[in-house]
Amino acid sequence: MIEIRKWIFAFICPPAAVLDREVGTIMLVGLLTALFWVPGIVAALFLLIQQQNQHRQAQA
Repeated sequence: MIEIRKWIFAFICPPAAVLDREVGTIMLVGLLTALFWVPGIVAALFLLIQQQNQHRQAQA
């Protein structure tokens, strides 16, 4: 289960929610957030859900 802190960061400051990813990913989310807030949030949530699914598959 993904920490609740990351979900909160995804809405408040999306780049902070994906700090454990690669630099390019962080920059992309940061750019989307700077240009338009909602696409940055959507990108961060997408990445968090993707990370959660990968974690589940690794456990199975």
